[in-house]
Amino acid sequence: MSTPIIDVQQTVKTFLQKRIGEDISFEVTDDIFELGLVNSLFALELVVFLENTFGFTVENEDLDLNNFSSVANIEKFVVRKKA
Repeated sequence: MSTPIIDVQQTVKTFLQKRIGEDISFEVTDDIFELGLVNSLFALELVVFLENTFGFTVENEDLDLNNFSSVANIEKFVVRKKA
């Protein structure tokens, strides 16, 4: 069973908001690294969160910044991994 896109986006955005502060606003297409919302240590936490939440393993070849640069890109990555 696939996870609807809106659920992936909302789940990831909620996780990010809790970690960076709910008062910080960003769009699903914003680059969260360029905005300074995510650093390398937090990126590792994000990977673990995705693995645990969506039930897949992030492989070394998946560790491309483009997969994690925005909520929209994370959603695309999750959908690909779940396919």
